[in-house]
Amino acid sequence: MSGSDHISRQFDAELEAIRASVLQMGGLVESQIKSAVESLLGGDVALMTRVIDDDHRVNAMEVKIDEACSQVIARRQPTAGDLRLVMAVVKTITDLERIGDEAEKIARMAKLLSQKNMLNLPRYHEIKHAADLALDMLRKSLDAFARLDIVMAAQVVRMDEQVDDEFRAIMRYLITFMMEDPRTISTALEILFVAKAIERIGDHAKNMSEYVIYMVKGRDVRHVTADEIDREIQQ
Repeated sequence: MSGSDHISRQFDAELEAIRASVLQMGGLVESQIKSAVESLLGGDVALMTRVIDDDHRVNAMEVKIDEACSQVIARRQPTAGDLRLVMAVVKTITDLERIGDEAEKIARMAKLLSQKNMLNLPRYHEIKHAADLALDMLRKSLDAFARLDIVMAAQVVRMDEQVDDEFRAIMRYLITFMMEDPRTISTALEILFVAKAIERIGDHAKNMSEYVIYMVKGRDVRHVTADEIDREIQQ
């Protein structure tokens, strides 16, 4: 085996290790969201605390992967598809870290809510439905990243509209409660913060899917419509 072949294989191994680390980070973030929502629904204060305390693990993974990407750029000077992969990874881990922050926010709001007299305000099944949709978006975006599946990535982009619709429905419901009974305002706002965090999780998952399309097609599809993305992946 020639020296260039050896270097090429080492480079491929480094890129594969980075990809695997992204998926590992994604699994941790997914677990954080599930635990945060579960703690809210079940009033599990110990689980809320664990989600908050574990946020540093997500942050540490972002720093580690970012450093690995910097090393690859400095040592390998990647071009074309390899460079797009590294750039997409750097953006993806930023979104994953922010999703982790949203999970922590949900857990913090859950702690506040667990200490209150709810006045019959919460109907958490709407929150759970929105969270299930956002989690499905995250799983699909990670799967699209693993498989370089641009069809699935485009599907995630379309799903974001559903999460946005769920958020608006929850907001309307909470506004009605606040207008009818001012005593519910504080609690309703905390639930609204949870709903907004879930909506933001959907936004970040959408971003991650757009990076997959960029990796495969070489075109930045941020800030374009879902119909334009569909046309792009069919070319």
